[in-house]
Amino acid sequence: MPGTDHILVVDDEREICEIVRQYLESEGFRVSSAGDGSAMRRVLSRDPVSLVIMDLMLPGEDGLTLARELRETQPQIGILILTGRGDTVDKIIGLEMGADDYLSKPFHLRELLARTKSVLRRVAQSQPRENGAARTRSQARFSGWRFDLSTRALTSPKGSEVHLTTGEFDLLAAFVNNPNQVLSRDRLLDLARNREAGPFDRTIDVQVGRLRRKLGDNPHNPTLIKTVRGTGYIFTPQVEVS
Repeated sequence: MPGTDHILVVDDEREICEIVRQYLESEGFRVSSAGDGSAMRRVLSRDPVSLVIMDLMLPGEDGLTLARELRETQPQIGILILTGRGDTVDKIIGLEMGADDYLSKPFHLRELLARTKSVLRRVAQSQPRENGAARTRSQARFSGWRFDLSTRALTSPKGSEVHLTTGEFDLLAAFVNNPNQVLSRDRLLDLARNREAGPFDRTIDVQVGRLRRKLGDNPHNPTLIKTVRGTGYIFTPQVEVS
């Protein structure tokens, strides 16, 4: 049961907050709600949160601004953004800001639950355990980079640590575990996000672009993550795993 997970719903429509709260609480989660950025910060200041479900259209500071703030200040928190059905640009920008997933309004509560569990599962898997339990340590090395899959630490060839969002971590893990293989977008979604792609789903393309920037991989002439036109991507470096 996911009873220890605390979810914060940020939406200025009280009816939506109440419906989501009741449904997620019936599934064993603890749920708080906030109508704007100030209320969101008050909740975060007094109680740890595992996941923020955030509408993009908010009074005052919009959801994109708040998502960026969350990612910079509390990177361990999962972010699921809610968008209008046709707001493709907002979905892409939300992912650029560091959101882990998105869901279009209107949405089915069962799909919301599935997305919620998926993000929480990936967030939990990307965090080191705090109870002292033994954990298999796996480190990958490629092109001078060090990638610790147990602590989610990515270290550059110069020794500086590069922060990864949950989605970026999942994607890089999928690449280092499948080097020199052509991976379709659907396959990457399955490996990194555990859901099928929609007909206009650009999630993987956006995540690849962000990951390339963090790896210093020239998007115009990439050498680490190469595009296979009409198919997907291939991670080309030699990977050493210990």
